[in-house]
Amino acid sequence: MKKAVIILSGGLDSTTCMGIAQDEGYALYPITFHYGQRHDREIEDAKRVAAHYGVSDRHRLISLDFLQQFGGSALTDHSIDVPTVVGDEMEGQIPVTYVPGRNLLFLSIAASYAETLQADAIYIGVNALDYSGYPDCRPAFIEQMQKVIAAGTKVGVEGKEVKIETPLIYWSKADIVKRGLELHVPYELTTSCYNGGEEACGECDSCRLRLKGFAEAGSSDPIPYKK
Repeated sequence: MKKAVIILSGGLDSTTCMGIAQDEGYALYPITFHYGQRHDREIEDAKRVAAHYGVSDRHRLISLDFLQQFGGSALTDHSIDVPTVVGDEMEGQIPVTYVPGRNLLFLSIAASYAETLQADAIYIGVNALDYSGYPDCRPAFIEQMQKVIAAGTKVGVEGKEVKIETPLIYWSKADIVKRGLELHVPYELTTSCYNGGEEACGECDSCRLRLKGFAEAGSSDPIPYKK
């Protein structure tokens, strides 16, 4: 059976990727990173998602908490406030929730894991349509990382491609939610809030995007919100 490494944060997008990879016939090998994020409750959600898909024994948890020492992001530095402005107001700007080099590190480690497993694919829930325009969520970045994996791994040099799969990259949040609901993705087990509380804040941009996606998909978000 073909294998896929899933970069699983415990959020809506990465969990949708789990559902899509399963639907496409892959054996799932989720990998979750702890990088000192203020919303580290997502790690427990990732564990619950892995259990839902019956792959807890394959779930790998990797510490990258040195990113917290670097700071530079509202997600890793508690001295920087998580913004609550509406996404459209930030159009064209890279917000302070960007974590420098995060997906660069995630994909490098996932590629190492995939090579060890002799996996065929790496799934990552990057999206180029969210207002933030994170540099490491763009198609150009994924294309270059694909070349790096091909050039810098044994399997790549031998001509066996480990494909980076980005099924959500051009989808709206509503499209993502709709597809996830079709696949019975367990959104009730996920979190998206940057503030990491027991209840989602409903104000950060991640919460706003998620709520907007469910509303436009004609559904209700199953997780609790403060607002």
